[in-house]
Amino acid sequence: MQHSVRSAALVAAVSAASLLTACDAGGDIMAPLALPGSQINRAQPQAVSAQQGSTGALAITAQQHTYLDELRAVGITPSSELLALSIGSYVCQAHAARQDDQAVRDLVLPLVRSDVADAHSGADLPTPAEIDAAATDYIRIATEHLC
Repeated sequence: MQHSVRSAALVAAVSAASLLTACDAGGDIMAPLALPGSQINRAQPQAVSAQQGSTGALAITAQQHTYLDELRAVGITPSSELLALSIGSYVCQAHAARQDDQAVRDLVLPLVRSDVADAHSGADLPTPAEIDAAATDYIRIATEHLC
């Protein structure tokens, strides 16, 4: 019980940090995704880099594109690019907050579970092993390519 309370508190703290970071970046909630982990604490607003364009397509940076490509290369088909980028952002923010590996995993596991379930067809539910493997891949790839 105490572990789930700690996880819930971590999710709330990271969510609040995401919102505050978005406010500092001129209201662009995706702006922190464009920054490497080493630049997140510098709080310098960047040009709008990951905004939804007039065509409805998500404009992403080269770094984010590499991250999404690496996810696909290991067999992860995100239910949406926005959710995949959000998961990666949570991983980076948790690392920046110096959370240990288990806390990072606890933070993103519900998001990954939802993403994997959404990507599967209705009758073909993902197994716990598939969800665990996807979470491991999301964390590794985000750490290598986004943070």
